[in-house]
Amino acid sequence: MTTTTQPAATVTERVLFGAGCFWGVEAAFRRIPGVLDAVCGYAGGHVDHPTYRQVCTDTTGHAEVVEVVFDPTVVSFDQLLDAFFQMHNPTTRNRQGPDVGSQYRSAIYTTTEAQLAQAHASKAKWEASGRFRGPIVTEIAPAGPFWKAEEYHQRYFEKHGGGSCHV
Repeated sequence: MTTTTQPAATVTERVLFGAGCFWGVEAAFRRIPGVLDAVCGYAGGHVDHPTYRQVCTDTTGHAEVVEVVFDPTVVSFDQLLDAFFQMHNPTTRNRQGPDVGSQYRSAIYTTTEAQLAQAHASKAKWEASGRFRGPIVTEIAPAGPFWKAEEYHQRYFEKHGGGSCHV
């Protein structure tokens, strides 16, 4: 009798990060080893299936976010949090660079209680680090619904060239 061994399934986690325009955030997370996928979308609002046009009106309550799916055996959540706090200015409320509006807010929407606790601890660590000139205003909350952005937003820089917004 021959026995075949199946490879172990990869354990994954997911988290939503908002750090301004999602094109640059998506590209930055895609470069991190252990990140299996990064998808542009919307979260934190009160309208089901919002469109980009609706989110840009600043009336749906959504933030532009990136859903990051990662392998925690390759990249830790703490490493992702460090990358997040280094890729944008978490002290500007509802603004990143030239982008202004609540959809550009700094946000971490977690999918587990452990992530929630780690996100708060990371925010405190970065605030105490002295790197930033003001208090960190990053919203931290459990993730609600995630709505994938329109296809033309996905992998935008890969499709159109360029490589950064303000990130």
